[in-house]
Amino acid sequence: MCGISGWIDWEADLTQSANILQRMGNTLTARGPDEEGYYFSYSAALVHKRLVVIDPTGGKQPMQRLEKGQHFVLVYNGELYNTEEIRSELLAAGYRFFSYSDTEVLLLAFIHWGAACLDKLNGIFAFAVWNETTRTLFLARDHLGVKPLFYYPLASGLLFASEPKSILAHPAVKPVLTAEGLAEIFLIGPARTPGYGVFKGMYELKPGHYLVYSPQGLEVQPYWQLTSFPHQDNLLETSARVRSLFIDAVQRQLISDVPRCTLLSGGLDSTAITAIAARTLTQKGEELQTFSIDYCGNDQYFQPSSFVPDDDNRWIKIASEHYNTSHHRVLLHSEDLYNALIPALTARDYPGMADIDSSLLLFSQEIKKRATVGLSGECADEVFGGYPWFHRPDAIQANTFPWSLNLDLRTKLLKPGLLPKLKPYQYVNERYQAALAEVPRLAGESPEAARLREIAYLSLTRFMPTLLDRKDRMTMAASLEVRVPFCDHRLVQYAWNIPWELKNYGGQAKGILRLALKDLLPESILNRKKSPYPKTHNPGYYQLVRTDLSQILARKTSPLREIVDLDYLSFLLEQDPGRFSYPWFGQLMNLPQLFAYLIQINYWLEHYRIQLEV
Repeated sequence: MCGISGWIDWEADLTQSANILQRMGNTLTARGPDEEGYYFSYSAALVHKRLVVIDPTGGKQPMQRLEKGQHFVLVYNGELYNTEEIRSELLAAGYRFFSYSDTEVLLLAFIHWGAACLDKLNGIFAFAVWNETTRTLFLARDHLGVKPLFYYPLASGLLFASEPKSILAHPAVKPVLTAEGLAEIFLIGPARTPGYGVFKGMYELKPGHYLVYSPQGLEVQPYWQLTSFPHQDNLLETSARVRSLFIDAVQRQLISDVPRCTLLSGGLDSTAITAIAARTLTQKGEELQTFSIDYCGNDQYFQPSSFVPDDDNRWIKIASEHYNTSHHRVLLHSEDLYNALIPALTARDYPGMADIDSSLLLFSQEIKKRATVGLSGECADEVFGGYPWFHRPDAIQANTFPWSLNLDLRTKLLKPGLLPKLKPYQYVNERYQAALAEVPRLAGESPEAARLREIAYLSLTRFMPTLLDRKDRMTMAASLEVRVPFCDHRLVQYAWNIPWELKNYGGQAKGILRLALKDLLPESILNRKKSPYPKTHNPGYYQLVRTDLSQILARKTSPLREIVDLDYLSFLLEQDPGRFSYPWFGQLMNLPQLFAYLIQINYWLEHYRIQLEV
């Protein structure tokens, strides 16, 4: 994995832009600590920061090629999992290769097929190809948005980068937040509306889209989207197809020239990945390393709930022993978790999932000491319907995003004077209705099936990106590449059309996945109820964030004071989190996480020097 950034300008001479490009590139060093490269011409300046995973010598970037009388330059962040198949096609078409890197394969694939090359790619990617001859920039992002890509139009040009911080490093860009951006943070956050960069003038290239920019203008087009059609396979055929696609995805994503591992929670998804990885590596004479996370005090303070039914540790032990992995347990202290809130914010560039983010950042830093590539189980719940909101009538019937059911809680937090400007209920409803309007419908579905299709689409396109952003930013901030096999677009597309009665086979969440993996997992893990990513239950953490937030509010210069209702927040600060529930977002963000989120917002406003235009 890597970091990419660039500046296209039709009027400025970018051969003189080295200082600016260096500043933009330096913000991405953690994404690519091993090498850096630059390309400069009159209209284009590109920078690449490299994390070496495959072909250390042959994968250097920016990569240039003269073909068909034209000059192409590529910067690329990602990994292709079907490199050899594409290479074979290009060899047959007469192209020559000078490396075994996927970078060269991607560049030649674009040269040969143009935008149609995207139909052939299996992987996670965000890349830019500059055609010096035609003065055309091509940007593209992977099918489901595992890798990030942002852009910012200028009066006579365009900026793009892997992360907002790189664009913000350009002197022409000011960190401005309008009412819309503030609504994203307080009414939608830590999720984001697809395509919105939150900062005024900044956009995110949506998953499954490409962008073409030339002197004639800017055009954005989709190249992939979910397609609905009747599912023809019976139960056993469906199970076999899910199994085949999943195993193929895991095996492809084990490709690496550097040490790899799996992130193991002892749940269905991570154990399934570990099972395939362990079997594949054992056949090569290698031992699989696995990593898990836990928190000091959870053995004393953990209380089971309907969302978090049990502790992971005994399940991790069962899985590690079953597959004979070399297991490493990372134990985090409350103070470290709290101290990492700001590094997690600066990694994401937006207020995020609070300690759910900071814990992954610390976890990734420990993993990086032994491995550079990891495989993780994210996205299975979105793909196969594992979340509680697929199964709870109140969430299914709610006319809003099911992971954020109570907008009243969010509006109470804001200064009353801001509400007419943000229009909370109108804003959230418009975003919700826009999402529903995108759903690929299937004619003839029952109302119940159609609603579950809507819930699945919301989960895949509005909730899952929050987790993918978290995964990318926290791991890449530690120079760790983490891959997500359940985001293989072939598997996602197939599962999309599996009817609910098959997807929920046996009355179990993700029943079809359990059936597909039946002989691969210990029976106890195969039937384990879903338990989300673990968080701390130590009251010491709550006291740390409560004290910090209280001190922020006591400072007259704190920018947060201009946004929140101080009386209501003072009321919240007096509550006992064990008795007072404040479901901010999903299953994991409650009162302690809300306080940490507000701490992040205050730092963000202050240290990013954000100007409010509300």
